[in-house]
Amino acid sequence: MSAVSLIHPFLWFDGRAEEAARFYVSIFPNSRIVRVEAISTGPAEGGAVVEFELEGQRFGGVDGGPMYSFTPAVSFVVACETQDEIDFYWARLSDGGQTQPCGWLVDKFGLSWQVIPAGLSEIMRPAPSAVMEALLGMSKIDIAGLREAAEG
Repeated sequence: MSAVSLIHPFLWFDGRAEEAARFYVSIFPNSRIVRVEAISTGPAEGGAVVEFELEGQRFGGVDGGPMYSFTPAVSFVVACETQDEIDFYWARLSDGGQTQPCGWLVDKFGLSWQVIPAGLSEIMRPAPSAVMEALLGMSKIDIAGLREAAEG
């Protein structure tokens, strides 16, 4: 078992914490469900607390009920090395969710993700305005399109 970090994200779901954890683990390699514990009492009775790892990053989730939901004020970044990786994560994370501009999407659980090139700042360096304009016109990011914009 890997070492537990002092700090890790803990996500509030409306009755779908285990489903969400299984969905995320199915997408990211080197991921696993660590534990699922039934909630036996209190307002979330019948739900679960879930611990899972995505690429070695520990997450927690709880079936907390409908009183809170995710907003884009918090998102997770998937920094991809290749267009194939962007295509892979974009297709899977957006399945059942909503795509948005600039590499952002909201998954079927309402959680926001940014699927971006790992070297985005390097791509932008030669022509930040042109690359930003191209980026704003994209939903799923096209690395070749960004590089074209950078080269003028």
